[in-house]
Amino acid sequence: MGLVRTLIDCDKQYAESALPHGLRELYDGDLHFRTSPTARPYVIANFVSTLDGVVSYEMKGKSGGSTISGSDPADRFIMGLLRASADAVIVGAGTLNDVSAKSLWTPEYVYPDAKRLYAEYRLKELHKPEYPLLAIVSGSGQLELERAIFRTPAMRTVVITTSAGRDELTRRGAATLDSVEVHALSSSSGSIAPGAILQLLQSQFGVKTLLHEGGPTLFGQFLAAEVVDELFLTLSPQIAGRERDVTRPAVVQGVQFVPGSAPWFQMASVKQQAAYLYLRYRRA
Repeated sequence: MGLVRTLIDCDKQYAESALPHGLRELYDGDLHFRTSPTARPYVIANFVSTLDGVVSYEMKGKSGGSTISGSDPADRFIMGLLRASADAVIVGAGTLNDVSAKSLWTPEYVYPDAKRLYAEYRLKELHKPEYPLLAIVSGSGQLELERAIFRTPAMRTVVITTSAGRDELTRRGAATLDSVEVHALSSSSGSIAPGAILQLLQSQFGVKTLLHEGGPTLFGQFLAAEVVDELFLTLSPQIAGRERDVTRPAVVQGVQFVPGSAPWFQMASVKQQAAYLYLRYRRA
């Protein structure tokens, strides 16, 4: 029985199934990804938002996406499915800090009930390694290296940082962690260009499909660089509200667009479960 119900599906051109039967049943449909139109990884993003566009309450212990989604099972299943589909997952340091220190960016961590299905899909259908690479972007290098993601041998993690960030990570002991690599890239005012990040992930790690899980500032940089190909957005049926002097970020922070140059997306699919909507958009 499916976790979601498909209301709209615009991908009708594929003759062969990409998902094995069990995942197709839970997702109520198939899931195909295109190859990148340029010499870079194909970038898909995944967010959950309130009805009024808030993606984080920015409150201690309540900043993660699970507070916005209410730990909705279908949202977690789709997140796991996207992780299972990707070569790598990318997050900013803020997103890393918003979740539990025990968190792992694996498909089954977010939705354990589909662990076997995710593994079979990833290993047998996609012929990918057991887990996606985790790429963490941190200009300062001020990361808590005691987190599980840095201490789990089966997980490969690359920290993309600046030269100053590399020195900070070295001071903190990153060089002693066998499953962690640190790569310093040139930066402007502490910000690393998305194009340089994508080039590194493709050339050094063979990444063809990259899942972007935020946060809003890093995602805004990728949007501004015109390197986002798809957006999966769960609409959670709650309203967070905002006060004038309190920051509650939306999907995009730190950049703004104007008419004529603002990114437009086309609807790819709409799925539904109870009061939740699961939207998929493709860059126009």
